[in-house]
Amino acid sequence: MSDYDPDETVAREDLCRFLSACYYEPAAEFVEEKLFDNMLIAARRLDPYLAEHARRLGDAFTAQDIETLLVDYTRLFLGPVQALASPYGESWLSSSAPTQDTPPLAVLELYSQGGFEIDEEFRERPDHVAVELEFLYLLTFNQNHAATAGKSEEAVALQWLKQRFLAEHLGAWIAPFAAAMASGAQSAFYRELGALTERFVRIQGDTLALH
Repeated sequence: MSDYDPDETVAREDLCRFLSACYYEPAAEFVEEKLFDNMLIAARRLDPYLAEHARRLGDAFTAQDIETLLVDYTRLFLGPVQALASPYGESWLSSSAPTQDTPPLAVLELYSQGGFEIDEEFRERPDHVAVELEFLYLLTFNQNHAATAGKSEEAVALQWLKQRFLAEHLGAWIAPFAAAMASGAQSAFYRELGALTERFVRIQGDTLALH
């Protein structure tokens, strides 16, 4: 943990949260709450390529009306018959598609180890890309807190759990998911979102592999 950088770690926390928000229905609040401005600030602290995609993402959102984005969101992630880019990890990790009654047990085990609980009123499956990004945020936040508090053993344990999560889950399926977004999206916004998410997750995995 000798190369711990609090500014970069906080930027990773922020980018996890901001990317997660983008995988919910597009809304005017994205601009009102300065989501893309804050995303760009975080991305600039991490990687120039991330920053460029973040800038283009914000520009693409403001250039398109919400109704058109909602249509693209529905086509990509909901259907009507089959989603063009299923937002669920198990759609990419196995041949069988889990249902709400048969959740992906592997990711639930990792959530449990990380102390991550999903609200009972939340209606999405636990392997939704937004949820997995939120879990990555929690791991990063807790690791940051442990490192700041001098709890080196806890920080190392969280780093190991994050590395396992990326290797076995989010990092293992984000590339084909982003490719499906790129080929299926009609809006520049969702193409940029997929590219930014894939790049960010890959950088997190590469960074952990070096430690």
